[in-house]
Amino acid sequence: MKHFFEGVVKAFPLVLLFFSGFGFLFPEWIVWFKGNWITYSLGGIMLGMGLSLDARDFVLILKQPKQVFVGVLLQYTVMPTLGYSLAYLFQLPDAFAIGLILVSCCPGGTASNVIAYLAKADVPLSVTLTSVSTLVAIFLTPLFVGVLVGSRLEVDRWGLVLTTFQVILLPISLGLVLKSYLPKFTKRALDIAPVVSVLLIAMIVSSIIASGKESILHASPRIFLSVVFLHIFGFLLGGILSFVLFRNLDRAKTISIEVGMQNSGLGAVLARAHFLDPNTAIPSALSSLTHSLIGSLFAAYFRHRSEKLPTNS
Repeated sequence: MKHFFEGVVKAFPLVLLFFSGFGFLFPEWIVWFKGNWITYSLGGIMLGMGLSLDARDFVLILKQPKQVFVGVLLQYTVMPTLGYSLAYLFQLPDAFAIGLILVSCCPGGTASNVIAYLAKADVPLSVTLTSVSTLVAIFLTPLFVGVLVGSRLEVDRWGLVLTTFQVILLPISLGLVLKSYLPKFTKRALDIAPVVSVLLIAMIVSSIIASGKESILHASPRIFLSVVFLHIFGFLLGGILSFVLFRNLDRAKTISIEVGMQNSGLGAVLARAHFLDPNTAIPSALSSLTHSLIGSLFAAYFRHRSEKLPTNS
């Protein structure tokens, strides 16, 4: 059973593709999954992250402060800049523009750790970057959304802070408490937490696609191109800039993955909670599918490349 769960996690993009296709083709089977279901599901994903965190993840901040600082800095400069610029360049309607900016201001997603493992990148650094970017998102995500979206629409910044706090810090803190006081339970829970996270993300994405099917069918290709370019340039700029700074391929790969992959579930929850137009959540759903597929191709390329390198005999 453990090997089956691991297989499901590694096949995350295919699972996401299947659920998204199912939601698009048979929306009546998925649309019930909305509102609090989405919010609590993201909380469950964050709880799983809290259960998996270890003190060693944060010790790395002291051992490699420059790498962690640069990774988080690029996350919150490259992606928001791209989101705002692409929304402007493609002249997206307000709902889609706000949704694109919103997801670009989110922290790294937990799926990035799986992609880092498959790409043979620096997994401890990946976990640390995801953790740190998620924790600082409580304040930085609402701040950037307020500044960048404020020119289009009045934003309840404190409401964004409160929602982000509820769906990130509280579940993660609960996970850390459970790990400290119920280690046996935590050990058993960690066997299924990754696959549960995969399924919950897939349900969130498929639900948004199902409920927004008509909008997607009639949407301009510009929204799809803007999401694709957001993540392609996120991966590229994250990798190039970090390689220029560190001259280390593993670190560059890791930071590239962290910058290019967003916590799209958080974007969806914030969109549904704070913006009246349901189309605001669609870029988050498209983002989750897009960065997972790009990340998988990225991982496959570097895994193949590493296997082709000669070994020392």
